[in-house]
Amino acid sequence: MRIVFAGTPEFARFALDAILAAGHEVCLALTQPDRPSGRGLKLTPSPVKQAALNAGIQVLQPRSLRLDGKYPEEAREACKVLSALAPEVMVVAAYGLILPQWVLSLPRHGCLNIHASLLPRWRGAAPIQRAIEAGDMQTGITIMQMDAGLDTGDMLLVRSMGISGGHNAARLHDDLAALGADAIVQALDDLEKGRLKAVPQPAEGVTYAAKLDKGEAALDFSQPARILERRIRAFNPVPGSTLRLPGLSDPVKVWSARALDRPARKTAGQIEDVSPAGVDIATAGGVLRLLELQKAGGKRQPVEVFVQGWHPEL
Repeated sequence: MRIVFAGTPEFARFALDAILAAGHEVCLALTQPDRPSGRGLKLTPSPVKQAALNAGIQVLQPRSLRLDGKYPEEAREACKVLSALAPEVMVVAAYGLILPQWVLSLPRHGCLNIHASLLPRWRGAAPIQRAIEAGDMQTGITIMQMDAGLDTGDMLLVRSMGISGGHNAARLHDDLAALGADAIVQALDDLEKGRLKAVPQPAEGVTYAAKLDKGEAALDFSQPARILERRIRAFNPVPGSTLRLPGLSDPVKVWSARALDRPARKTAGQIEDVSPAGVDIATAGGVLRLLELQKAGGKRQPVEVFVQGWHPEL
Protein backbone atom coordinates (compact mmCIF):
# COMPACT_ATOMS: atom_id res chain seq x y z
CA MET A 1 0.00 0.00 0.00
CA ARG A 2 1.16 3.53 -0.82
CA ILE A 3 0.62 5.34 2.45
CA VAL A 4 0.88 8.82 3.93
CA PHE A 5 1.38 8.64 7.70
CA ALA A 6 0.25 11.45 10.02
CA GLY A 7 1.29 11.29 13.66
CA THR A 8 3.47 12.94 16.26
CA PRO A 9 4.19 11.24 19.64
CA GLU A 10 5.59 7.88 20.69
CA PHE A 11 2.16 6.24 20.37
CA ALA A 12 2.23 7.01 16.64
CA ARG A 13 5.85 5.92 16.21
CA PHE A 14 4.90 2.37 17.23
CA ALA A 15 2.45 2.27 14.33
CA LEU A 16 4.83 3.79 11.80
CA ASP A 17 7.53 1.26 12.64
CA ALA A 18 5.06 -1.63 12.30
CA ILE A 19 3.75 -0.39 8.95
CA LEU A 20 7.29 -0.13 7.58
CA ALA A 21 8.20 -3.57 8.96
CA ALA A 22 5.15 -5.02 7.17
CA GLY A 23 6.59 -3.84 3.84
CA HIS A 24 4.24 -0.98 3.02
CA GLU A 25 5.49 2.09 1.17
CA VAL A 26 5.23 5.19 3.34
CA CYS A 27 5.79 8.03 0.90
CA LEU A 28 5.36 10.92 3.34
CA ALA A 29 5.12 11.58 7.08
CA LEU A 30 3.12 14.50 8.42
CA THR A 31 4.00 15.51 11.97
CA GLN A 32 3.83 18.51 14.28
CA PRO A 33 6.57 21.17 14.11
CA ASP A 34 9.61 20.67 16.34
CA ARG A 35 8.96 21.81 19.93
CA PRO A 36 11.27 23.27 22.61
CA SER A 37 12.29 20.56 25.07
CA GLY A 38 14.56 20.07 28.06
CA ARG A 39 16.24 22.64 30.27
CA GLY A 40 17.84 24.35 27.30
CA LEU A 41 14.51 24.47 25.43
CA LYS A 42 16.24 23.08 22.37
CA LEU A 43 13.97 22.44 19.40
CA THR A 44 13.34 18.70 19.35
CA PRO A 45 11.81 16.64 16.53
CA SER A 46 8.82 14.44 17.31
CA PRO A 47 9.28 10.66 17.64
CA VAL A 48 7.51 10.22 14.30
CA LYS A 49 9.83 12.69 12.57
CA GLN A 50 12.88 10.93 13.96
CA ALA A 51 11.62 7.51 12.85
CA ALA A 52 10.65 8.81 9.40
CA LEU A 53 14.00 10.47 8.76
CA ASN A 54 15.81 7.32 9.90
CA ALA A 55 13.78 5.39 7.32
CA GLY A 56 14.45 7.93 4.55
CA ILE A 57 10.86 9.17 4.43
CA GLN A 58 10.01 12.72 3.39
CA VAL A 59 8.64 14.78 6.29
CA LEU A 60 6.26 17.76 6.25
CA GLN A 61 5.49 19.80 9.38
CA PRO A 62 2.75 22.31 8.57
CA ARG A 63 1.28 24.27 11.46
CA SER A 64 -2.15 23.91 9.89
CA LEU A 65 -3.80 22.05 7.01
CA ARG A 66 -6.66 24.50 6.63
CA LEU A 67 -6.42 26.30 3.29
CA ASP A 68 -8.39 29.23 4.75
CA GLY A 69 -6.68 29.14 8.14
CA LYS A 70 -3.89 31.02 9.89
CA TYR A 71 -1.11 29.42 7.83
CA PRO A 72 -2.57 29.09 4.31
CA GLU A 73 0.83 28.95 2.56
CA GLU A 74 1.88 25.90 4.61
CA ALA A 75 -1.48 24.25 3.97
CA ARG A 76 -1.27 24.90 0.21
CA GLU A 77 2.24 23.43 0.11
CA ALA A 78 1.01 20.31 1.92
CA CYS A 79 -1.92 20.06 -0.49
CA LYS A 80 0.44 20.30 -3.47
CA VAL A 81 2.74 17.59 -2.11
CA LEU A 82 -0.09 15.23 -1.09
CA SER A 83 -1.89 15.62 -4.42
CA ALA A 84 1.30 14.80 -6.34
CA LEU A 85 1.93 11.68 -4.23
CA ALA A 86 -1.65 10.40 -4.73
CA PRO A 87 -1.60 8.06 -1.72
CA GLU A 88 -3.97 5.11 -1.55
CA VAL A 89 -4.63 5.69 2.15
CA MET A 90 -3.59 7.94 5.00
CA VAL A 91 -2.96 6.46 8.46
CA VAL A 92 -3.49 8.90 11.33
CA ALA A 93 -2.35 8.34 14.92
CA ALA A 94 -2.31 11.14 17.52
CA TYR A 95 -1.35 13.69 14.87
CA GLY A 96 -2.56 16.75 16.77
CA LEU A 97 -4.05 18.71 13.85
CA ILE A 98 -7.65 18.70 12.64
CA LEU A 99 -7.88 17.24 9.15
CA PRO A 100 -10.05 19.38 6.85
CA GLN A 101 -12.30 17.76 4.25
CA TRP A 102 -9.79 18.11 1.42
CA VAL A 103 -7.38 15.85 3.35
CA LEU A 104 -10.06 13.32 4.30
CA SER A 105 -11.13 13.03 0.66
CA LEU A 106 -7.71 12.98 -1.00
CA PRO A 107 -6.57 9.34 -0.50
CA ARG A 108 -8.46 6.74 -2.53
CA HIS A 109 -9.37 4.81 0.62
CA GLY A 110 -9.65 7.86 2.87
CA CYS A 111 -8.00 8.27 6.26
CA LEU A 112 -7.75 5.50 8.86
CA ASN A 113 -7.35 6.57 12.47
CA ILE A 114 -5.82 4.52 15.31
CA HIS A 115 -7.89 5.48 18.34
CA ALA A 116 -6.97 4.28 21.83
CA SER A 117 -10.42 3.30 23.10
CA LEU A 118 -13.38 1.07 22.32
CA LEU A 119 -15.51 3.60 20.46
CA PRO A 120 -17.94 5.20 20.99
CA ARG A 121 -16.64 5.27 24.59
CA TRP A 122 -13.97 7.90 25.13
CA ARG A 123 -13.99 9.90 21.96
CA GLY A 124 -11.61 12.82 22.20
CA ALA A 125 -8.18 13.82 23.40
CA ALA A 126 -7.32 11.68 26.44
CA PRO A 127 -8.98 8.24 26.16
CA ILE A 128 -6.20 6.34 27.95
CA GLN A 129 -6.24 8.52 31.05
CA ARG A 130 -10.02 8.86 31.25
CA ALA A 131 -10.55 5.10 31.02
CA ILE A 132 -8.29 4.52 34.05
CA GLU A 133 -9.79 7.45 35.96
CA ALA A 134 -13.31 6.11 35.41
CA GLY A 135 -12.38 2.64 36.65
CA ASP A 136 -12.99 0.91 33.31
CA MET A 137 -12.04 -2.75 33.34
CA GLN A 138 -11.53 -2.92 29.57
CA THR A 139 -10.24 -0.71 26.79
CA GLY A 140 -8.67 -1.29 23.41
CA ILE A 141 -7.99 0.04 19.93
CA THR A 142 -10.49 1.07 17.28
CA ILE A 143 -9.33 1.50 13.70
CA MET A 144 -11.78 4.07 12.40
CA GLN A 145 -12.65 5.55 9.00
CA MET A 146 -12.23 9.25 9.67
CA ASP A 147 -14.98 11.74 8.90
CA ALA A 148 -15.49 15.41 9.75
CA GLY A 149 -16.75 14.66 13.29
CA LEU A 150 -14.81 14.13 16.51
CA ASP A 151 -14.02 10.38 16.42
CA THR A 152 -17.46 9.66 14.94
CA GLY A 153 -16.43 7.66 11.86
CA ASP A 154 -17.29 4.05 11.08
CA MET A 155 -15.38 1.32 12.89
CA LEU A 156 -13.20 -0.90 10.69
CA LEU A 157 -11.41 -3.10 13.23
CA VAL A 158 -11.58 -3.42 17.03
CA ARG A 159 -9.06 -4.97 19.43
CA SER A 160 -9.80 -5.25 23.16
CA MET A 161 -7.60 -5.58 26.25
CA GLY A 162 -8.11 -5.48 30.01
CA ILE A 163 -7.07 -2.70 32.38
CA SER A 164 -5.39 -4.04 35.50
CA GLY A 165 -4.67 -2.40 38.85
CA GLY A 166 -1.04 -2.23 37.78
CA HIS A 167 -1.79 -0.04 34.79
CA ASN A 168 -0.93 3.62 35.07
CA ALA A 169 -1.31 5.84 32.01
CA ALA A 170 2.30 5.31 30.91
CA ARG A 171 2.08 1.50 30.98
CA LEU A 172 -1.35 1.41 29.37
CA HIS A 173 -0.12 3.82 26.70
CA ASP A 174 2.68 1.43 25.74
CA ASP A 175 0.39 -1.61 25.73
CA LEU A 176 -2.16 0.18 23.56
CA ALA A 177 0.52 1.56 21.25
CA ALA A 178 1.73 -2.00 20.58
CA LEU A 179 -1.86 -3.21 20.13
CA GLY A 180 -2.61 -0.32 17.78
CA ALA A 181 0.48 -1.02 15.70
CA ASP A 182 -0.58 -4.64 15.26
CA ALA A 183 -4.17 -3.64 14.51
CA ILE A 184 -3.32 -1.11 11.78
CA VAL A 185 -1.11 -3.63 10.01
CA GLN A 186 -4.00 -6.09 10.00
CA ALA A 187 -6.40 -3.38 8.83
CA LEU A 188 -4.13 -2.44 5.92
CA ASP A 189 -3.80 -6.11 4.95
CA ASP A 190 -7.60 -6.49 5.05
CA LEU A 191 -7.98 -3.29 3.03
CA GLU A 192 -5.64 -4.59 0.32
CA LYS A 193 -7.62 -7.81 0.12
CA GLY A 194 -11.03 -6.11 0.14
CA ARG A 195 -11.98 -7.61 3.51
CA LEU A 196 -12.24 -4.42 5.55
CA LYS A 197 -15.85 -3.72 6.47
CA ALA A 198 -17.16 -0.48 7.92
CA VAL A 199 -19.57 -0.66 10.88
CA PRO A 200 -21.30 2.50 12.16
CA GLN A 201 -20.62 3.34 15.79
CA PRO A 202 -23.49 2.60 18.19
CA ALA A 203 -25.60 5.61 19.17
CA GLU A 204 -25.53 4.45 22.80
CA GLY A 205 -22.55 4.61 25.13
CA VAL A 206 -20.94 7.77 23.78
CA THR A 207 -18.53 9.46 26.23
CA TYR A 208 -15.92 12.15 25.71
CA ALA A 209 -12.35 12.09 27.01
CA ALA A 210 -11.69 15.71 27.92
CA LYS A 211 -8.21 17.11 27.36
CA LEU A 212 -5.94 16.85 30.40
CA ASP A 213 -5.55 20.01 32.45
CA LYS A 214 -2.82 20.99 34.92
CA GLY A 215 -5.54 22.05 37.32
CA GLU A 216 -6.50 18.39 37.77
CA ALA A 217 -3.18 17.53 39.41
CA ALA A 218 -4.07 18.62 42.97
CA LEU A 219 -5.51 15.71 44.97
CA ASP A 220 -8.91 16.40 46.53
CA PHE A 221 -9.31 14.35 49.71
CA SER A 222 -13.04 15.00 49.82
CA GLN A 223 -13.13 12.19 47.26
CA PRO A 224 -12.92 8.50 48.26
CA ALA A 225 -9.52 6.81 48.39
CA ARG A 226 -10.33 4.38 45.56
CA ILE A 227 -11.09 7.30 43.20
CA LEU A 228 -7.90 9.12 44.20
CA GLU A 229 -5.88 5.95 43.59
CA ARG A 230 -7.31 5.72 40.08
CA ARG A 231 -6.62 9.40 39.40
CA ILE A 232 -2.98 8.99 40.45
CA ARG A 233 -2.61 6.08 38.04
CA ALA A 234 -4.48 7.94 35.30
CA PHE A 235 -2.38 11.10 35.57
CA ASN A 236 1.00 9.32 35.70
CA PRO A 237 3.06 10.89 34.21
CA VAL A 238 0.94 13.85 32.96
CA PRO A 239 -0.37 16.08 34.46
CA GLY A 240 0.74 14.27 37.60
CA SER A 241 -0.85 14.25 41.06
CA THR A 242 0.20 16.64 43.80
CA LEU A 243 -0.51 17.48 47.44
CA ARG A 244 0.92 19.66 50.17
CA LEU A 245 2.57 18.01 53.17
CA PRO A 246 3.37 19.73 56.48
CA GLY A 247 6.92 21.00 56.79
CA LEU A 248 7.43 21.26 53.02
CA SER A 249 6.97 24.59 51.25
CA ASP A 250 6.25 23.24 47.77
CA PRO A 251 3.71 20.67 46.59
CA VAL A 252 4.87 17.05 46.49
CA LYS A 253 4.24 14.85 43.47
CA VAL A 254 2.65 11.45 44.10
CA TRP A 255 3.65 8.74 41.64
CA SER A 256 1.84 5.78 43.17
CA ALA A 257 -0.60 5.08 45.99
CA ARG A 258 -3.01 2.43 47.21
CA ALA A 259 -6.48 2.66 48.72
CA LEU A 260 -6.59 0.81 52.05
CA ASP A 261 -9.58 -1.29 52.96
CA ARG A 262 -10.34 0.39 56.29
CA PRO A 263 -12.30 3.47 57.41
CA ALA A 264 -10.52 6.73 58.09
CA ARG A 265 -9.92 7.73 61.73
CA LYS A 266 -9.35 11.43 61.03
CA THR A 267 -10.84 14.24 58.98
CA ALA A 268 -10.38 14.03 55.21
CA GLY A 269 -6.97 15.41 54.22
CA GLN A 270 -5.30 14.75 57.58
CA ILE A 271 -2.29 12.42 57.91
CA GLU A 272 -3.10 9.34 59.95
CA ASP A 273 0.26 7.60 59.96
CA VAL A 274 3.80 7.90 58.59
CA SER A 275 5.97 4.80 58.33
CA PRO A 276 8.31 3.06 55.90
CA ALA A 277 5.20 1.25 54.61
CA GLY A 278 3.53 4.47 53.50
CA VAL A 279 2.07 7.87 54.29
CA ASP A 280 -1.57 7.25 55.19
CA ILE A 281 -4.02 10.10 54.58
CA ALA A 282 -7.68 10.15 55.51
CA THR A 283 -10.17 10.70 52.70
CA ALA A 284 -13.94 11.08 52.48
CA GLY A 285 -14.09 7.32 51.95
CA GLY A 286 -11.25 5.26 53.39
CA VAL A 287 -7.52 5.85 53.62
CA LEU A 288 -5.04 6.57 50.82
CA ARG A 289 -1.52 5.21 51.32
CA LEU A 290 1.16 7.13 49.41
CA LEU A 291 3.89 4.80 48.11
CA GLU A 292 6.16 6.82 45.83
CA LEU A 293 6.73 10.58 46.10
CA GLN A 294 8.88 13.36 44.73
CA LYS A 295 9.81 16.67 46.34
CA ALA A 296 10.02 19.76 44.14
CA GLY A 297 13.40 19.70 42.43
CA GLY A 298 14.18 16.23 43.76
CA LYS A 299 14.06 12.68 42.48
CA ARG A 300 11.28 10.13 42.70
CA GLN A 301 11.62 8.17 45.94
CA PRO A 302 9.95 5.09 47.39
CA VAL A 303 8.13 6.08 50.54
CA GLU A 304 10.59 4.29 52.86
CA VAL A 305 13.31 6.64 51.56
CA PHE A 306 11.10 9.74 51.45
CA VAL A 307 10.08 9.50 55.13
CA GLN A 308 13.69 9.27 56.34
CA GLY A 309 14.13 13.00 55.85
CA TRP A 310 10.61 14.11 56.73
CA HIS A 311 9.10 13.93 60.22
CA PRO A 312 5.77 15.74 60.52
CA GLU A 313 3.95 16.21 63.78
CA LEU A 314 0.76 14.16 63.75
